[in-house]
Amino acid sequence: MNPIELYYEVFGEEHAPPLVILHGFLASSRNWRQIAKRLSGRFRVYVPDQRNHGASPHAERMDYPLMASDLAAFMDRLDLESATLLGHSMGGKTAMWFALNYPERLSLLLVADIAPVAYQHNFDRIIEALDNLPLASLSNRKQADDFLSETIPDIGFRQFLLQNLILRDGQYAWRINLDYCQRSADHIVGFPSVEGMAGFTGDALFIAGENSTYFRPEAVPVLFPNAVVATIANAGHWLHAEQPESFVKVVEDFVTNRLK
Repeated sequence: MNPIELYYEVFGEEHAPPLVILHGFLASSRNWRQIAKRLSGRFRVYVPDQRNHGASPHAERMDYPLMASDLAAFMDRLDLESATLLGHSMGGKTAMWFALNYPERLSLLLVADIAPVAYQHNFDRIIEALDNLPLASLSNRKQADDFLSETIPDIGFRQFLLQNLILRDGQYAWRINLDYCQRSADHIVGFPSVEGMAGFTGDALFIAGENSTYFRPEAVPVLFPNAVVATIANAGHWLHAEQPESFVKVVEDFVTNRLK
């Protein structure tokens, strides 16, 4: 495997316990700034952009073994022998695969609204809509939002996706590599084979949104026998954005009882 050097943002005191936050598909470190700042009173919080996302390099291949190796190299570069991991959606799957393959490098595992199973995806329609955006003719972000509104009616989700749209040399461009993301979609919604693998026996917290359909509690105990589950009321898959105070409290309550 050839890990890539991930871009990252960092918050909190240098000598505080390390926490690494891993974002989801089509997201980036910037989506987690507010949560990172809230948690920086207790942790030194590192928020990397995973490959093909944010300001990190693009790579044709993108799957969980590769992203876990990126994370291991990231921790090596920062001299982090171990850390608490918090991952959402795709980032949660990266964190779970990392826990199964590098268990000695985890203090705690926290997974937000995802399980170690394969899902059905509808990314093709979304990525196609983004790819069809007439970047050369855009003069402002409102035009981009209007163009996407028919295919992606949820304004909140559109605004989330449009955070990937940047102005570069006077013309709009995507920070993400849409082609690579589309080709990797099956890997992202899937999960590598765990046949013959030992489970992660460390402390783990799985946080589910009450209104989300992503979390599959029955899939957790086989691989994560010591996991506990917390549910956040009035939240869907984007639970950290919809209920940030509740989300932070759940995280802080869990780590307070386990990190000394």
